[in-house]
Amino acid sequence: MLQHTMTKRKTLIIACFGIALGLCIGTVLKNYRALEIVKRCSLRPTNLKSPNEIIGLNDEDTIQNSQRNLVFVGVMTAKNFIEGRARAVYDTWGKEVPGRIAFFSSEGSYSEELPVVGLKNVDDRYPPQKKSFMMLYYMYEHYIDRFEWFIRADDDVYMEPDKLERFLRSIDSSKPQFIGQAGKGNSEEFGLLSLEFDENFCMGGPGVILSSETLRRVAPHIPTCLKNLYSTHEDVEVGRCVQKFAGIPCTWNYEMQYILRHNSSGRNAYTGKLKRKEIHNAITLHPIKQAPLMYRLHSYIQGLKAEELRQESLLLHRDIKRMAKYLEVPDDSTYMVPSVSPGAVPDKDNGKRHFEDHNILGISPELNKFVPASTADLLDWSFISRSLYSAGSANPKQKIDSAMREGLEDVITEVMENINYYSRQRGRVIEFRELLYGYHRLDAIHGQDLILDLLLIYKKYRGKKMTVPVRRHLYVQRAFTGIFVKELDEDFYNVTLQQTLSSAGLLGSLLHNGMARLSSHFTMASNLLAPPPDNIVFVLPIAGRLATFQRFLATYERVCIDASQHCDLLVVIFGPPDELTDHLQQLNELRARHIYKQINYIQRSGQFSRGVALDIAARSSYIRQEDIILFIDVDMVFGVETLQRVRMHTQRGRQVYLPIVFSQYDPKRRGEASASESLPIDDENGYFRQFGFGICAIYKSDILDDDINGFDKDITGWGLEDVKFLEKIVRVGTRQHGFLSNTAEVPLDYNEAAEQWRRLTVFRAPDPTLVHIYHDISCDVQLDAPQYNMCLGTKANSLGSTRLMEQLFFNNRQNVEFIAEFNRQKQQTR
Repeated sequence: MLQHTMTKRKTLIIACFGIALGLCIGTVLKNYRALEIVKRCSLRPTNLKSPNEIIGLNDEDTIQNSQRNLVFVGVMTAKNFIEGRARAVYDTWGKEVPGRIAFFSSEGSYSEELPVVGLKNVDDRYPPQKKSFMMLYYMYEHYIDRFEWFIRADDDVYMEPDKLERFLRSIDSSKPQFIGQAGKGNSEEFGLLSLEFDENFCMGGPGVILSSETLRRVAPHIPTCLKNLYSTHEDVEVGRCVQKFAGIPCTWNYEMQYILRHNSSGRNAYTGKLKRKEIHNAITLHPIKQAPLMYRLHSYIQGLKAEELRQESLLLHRDIKRMAKYLEVPDDSTYMVPSVSPGAVPDKDNGKRHFEDHNILGISPELNKFVPASTADLLDWSFISRSLYSAGSANPKQKIDSAMREGLEDVITEVMENINYYSRQRGRVIEFRELLYGYHRLDAIHGQDLILDLLLIYKKYRGKKMTVPVRRHLYVQRAFTGIFVKELDEDFYNVTLQQTLSSAGLLGSLLHNGMARLSSHFTMASNLLAPPPDNIVFVLPIAGRLATFQRFLATYERVCIDASQHCDLLVVIFGPPDELTDHLQQLNELRARHIYKQINYIQRSGQFSRGVALDIAARSSYIRQEDIILFIDVDMVFGVETLQRVRMHTQRGRQVYLPIVFSQYDPKRRGEASASESLPIDDENGYFRQFGFGICAIYKSDILDDDINGFDKDITGWGLEDVKFLEKIVRVGTRQHGFLSNTAEVPLDYNEAAEQWRRLTVFRAPDPTLVHIYHDISCDVQLDAPQYNMCLGTKANSLGSTRLMEQLFFNNRQNVEFIAEFNRQKQQTR
């Protein structure tokens, strides 16, 4: 009995020992298998370059002897995204990293121009858990002693290298650091990520930063982490691995959500306005899903850096100016001229003001920089309220344009950021609520002066809490910086001019005609003939006004026909047949003089409607699909330069040209008998008609687009048809197709199809060669109210300049007495 008991106990001990030995052997084999996977994944890539050659790292570069060994950035990408997102990253911020950057993709990925690492036995499936861990192991295996910091990033993140460098150099990399935007999962994932109450992870989107000590502790255990995955989120698993083997969580810091910024808008992130606080303050911005958006954001960030450099240059000029005063250096000393020998500056009085003059740029901010020599030199202040009131404008009350509004927003934003810079230490914050009023003036030498009355909200959240509205005056001077000169190639201007003229101008016509004549005598290759410029068809609606019509035909013959400008004329004439005899005779005579030119007309007997006339002409067979249609008025005079601008600014399927014409004032108000074509272009003789859209250049193929479909034919009489037409063009230009090229995440045929969509934009610019000759305006009271009001407005604007109206008013004593009496009665009724 005793012997049986001993045998049974020995068997049980041997069995337990066998089980324990089997578990140990199984664990070793399991980890050995995972380690073999890691080893195979970290073999040399298929491009046969060494790890140092891929990232351009010299063998002798170390942390101790190189400033470019601060950080290694590993960007996870996919084979399909290398030429899209990855290239955009490398072309923008990737080359400016204070260290090195590499793109980690699936096995077989390769690029001649980008530092791409193709991880063996790794594919591009999502979620990229294996890719993420293998990338960290690759960093550890090849670069652990070559860099202080390591960053795991996605290919849809933007980093600001300068801010990143300042941030990392302020932290001790010899200690274990795991920096990122801490997360515990969203509400739907709560309890499903196997995280303890005190555990978190660094969100992978905006980037994860590891010190070299952290990576040194974690990387040897990556096989174990790969075999013990509890979720499908690779950033959660990386955080779990770091927590377990490095003993540190992700940084619990509220500010990290602003430093490493994740925008929850998804694919619409950073597609709108970029002038925002989050962009100005963040080190990384995520996500940027399309490559063009990455280039756009980089361009904006570079612009901000340029502003900072200009401000630094101003501060240096002020330091030089202040030191010169202490050293008693005269203001006119030629030794203060930068980069110029003393003898190179002329001895004349104007030699004091030279390129980068410290006497101008070095003046401290003050409102008395400019000292007028007489009252005529005084600078006028403009008043800013809901509108802009300016004494120097023909229209004293104007809408605040977008440029000034944006400038005011920039000033207020920058000032408020400076005010709140130490808000946390002081326990208070000041918020901007409203600009009540302000003044501004522009000094052409020194810059812009601003006086702004701001309504602010003072909020104290430490100690005795309070919220109080306050008003403060803000005095700002936006100083100009020095003049920047950029030298171009010697023949740049001439080449550009010749290309412009050869494609759309007199030179192109002469060249084409001359070569055509030579080709009739000699055999010439067809590619030697310069292509003729696009044909312009003048569309002119008219009813009556014979003398003005004769002047228009004379201008057309001189500019278009005699100068061989490749133009056609199509006139739409309204009126009874017996009243059109003289008009048709003028057209027939022009035809007889130029029998090979296209001079056509369409006759209409109904009531005059400009919209009907333009629509009929646009749909007529006289105009081809590839022709440019120039809708014009009979009162216009123009030149060859006008046609050059039309061809330059009208683009088929892309752009419509609406020139801002110069409209003459009533000559009788100035004591002249009649209007003249030779009047100078200035404020006393006319004005540029900003809100006139009747003169328009557009391709026929664009005007017959389904969303435009010609002109509105329901409008009769004077005006409004051009406004309706412009509204159609604007609608076409704002189609929400969202075309963006160079994106790897769209179908291959997307770009080709998107190119066929018409996305018309409107281009407007003043054209001093396009002049509207004055004529008396008669507004029919039978017109609809909007048309009648527009007519009265145009008639009032054409009377004369503001200065002339002021003189005419005050020269009449009765007007002055009437206003005085009116003001006196107004005061009494209060």
